[in-house]
Amino acid sequence: MAGGSRKWMILGATIWIQAFTGTNFDFSAYSSELKTVLGLSQVQLNYLATASDLGKLFGWSSGLALMYMPLSVVMFMSAFVGFFAYGLQWLLIRSIITLPYFLVFLLCLLAGCSICWFNTVCFVLCTQNFPAIRPLAISLTVSFNGVSAALYALAADAINPSSNALYLLLNALIPLLTSIVALPPILCQPSLEPLPLDAVRRDSLIFLILNILAVLTGVYLLISPIASTFTTARLLFAGAIFLLVLPLCIPGVVYAERWFRQTVNASFCLDGSGFILVDADDLELHKELITRTGSNNGSGVSNVLKSDGSHHELVGYNLTQQESCCEKLIRKDQLEMLGEEHRARMLVRRLDFWLYYITYLCGGTIGLVYSNNLGQIAQSLGHSSNTSALITLYSAFSYFGRLLSAAPDYIRAKFYFARTGWLTIALLPTPVAFFLLAESGSSSSILHASTALVGLSSGFIFAAAVSITSELFGPNSVGVNHNILITNIPIGSLVYGMFAAIIYDGNASFSISMVTDMVVCMGTRCYFSTFILWGSLSVVGLVCSVLLFLRTRHAYDHFELYRQIS
Repeated sequence: MAGGSRKWMILGATIWIQAFTGTNFDFSAYSSELKTVLGLSQVQLNYLATASDLGKLFGWSSGLALMYMPLSVVMFMSAFVGFFAYGLQWLLIRSIITLPYFLVFLLCLLAGCSICWFNTVCFVLCTQNFPAIRPLAISLTVSFNGVSAALYALAADAINPSSNALYLLLNALIPLLTSIVALPPILCQPSLEPLPLDAVRRDSLIFLILNILAVLTGVYLLISPIASTFTTARLLFAGAIFLLVLPLCIPGVVYAERWFRQTVNASFCLDGSGFILVDADDLELHKELITRTGSNNGSGVSNVLKSDGSHHELVGYNLTQQESCCEKLIRKDQLEMLGEEHRARMLVRRLDFWLYYITYLCGGTIGLVYSNNLGQIAQSLGHSSNTSALITLYSAFSYFGRLLSAAPDYIRAKFYFARTGWLTIALLPTPVAFFLLAESGSSSSILHASTALVGLSSGFIFAAAVSITSELFGPNSVGVNHNILITNIPIGSLVYGMFAAIIYDGNASFSISMVTDMVVCMGTRCYFSTFILWGSLSVVGLVCSVLLFLRTRHAYDHFELYRQIS
């Protein structure tokens, strides 16, 4: 019983780590001031934003560190690297020290690397303490990474709303303090023991409750920009902290729920609820049934052996029929089943992987680049005073998108749809948002609505990516394969941000506003071409996601069929 209590304390600690270490999402809050202090062009500022994303290229180093050092040591190494990187940037903006541009670039790179290390620590904690329901644990905790910008905006407003440099100081201190708070439960991890089926169902129900609580937290954060006074901002920040403390009460919920089940004998049943799309046991069963499937001999029909010894007829593709070009593209080198392990060399030869890579590159990564440019976008459209509100809005809807990524696991029993299909649906808001921004001019309402749509879409992609990578290319290889996948983030950040910066600087001469000794672009012209470009690229990502869905749908359908008839 004590072990069950401690694992929920670890989950609460993991939620706090994720909630306060997404420090790269508030870059746009202080980017304008950093640009002014260093006297940078928009292109040079884009390099600094890219440097933070380049830290993801070194995410593999955290796994290497965990091979030789305890989890707690790796966590504090992450915290101190971030403290050093953000602390020196704060001193720079406060004009306490001066640093050359190259060193500032390296500091941004270190800050991005520290975020990756924190994410690895959280991933390992979820894997070690919730092996039976790992997707739910990872989905929930990763979701809280999306509220970091909103939380930091609330904290800054509660302390000194007029100081943008304060964000850097908070980025340096809060992750370190959070690591200190999270240390005791991490040091007292329970021994890993297999859980009975009823315990897994109970844990799944608790995660459902936690997701409901998480939705309430997101709704609460949406009202934070309404704060108009210093006192109101402090009250809203205190309320956000209270909502983050609630998950730490889960040990009590565990025992209360057990007492309720035993005393009241609740009438609901979780059998067949399908909280997990692909777990280890189902995956092994799926592989076994695949090997026991009869050959179709070109007829398009296979016989699957049920667990009771009977046969089930499975209708497949008739390969003898003449195929069109599109059908050949969809059929070529298709995945036969979910969960097949792919080593790196095999992975990069898969057409499915490159469709997936482009989908992420032209979907979630564009949303991240948009968030990095929010400060300059708001400034150019004459909405500088709304920058903090826009950051909070993006953060909150990114958080909702991350939470929605777990929806397929909860509704699987009533409505089954391949996760790659959900990915396609999640991409739809992105091109709509960018084309609206290009069409609307400087409309404040369209800017807010589009920011929410981009945040919702990119948040879903960020959270769903780990599960999709695991399902398509193997759960045992997910660490390496996912790090290969997210190399698209620094590439996209550099390329997309560079195009946006070149267009911005090129249009600055048409509408000039002097800020100290700098030229700032003002007007809709500054980002019009960028929005068209980003919208067109997101359409490319949408097309690739549709192809990926069509190529992997049969593998998902077969897996679900085998699960039902077993």
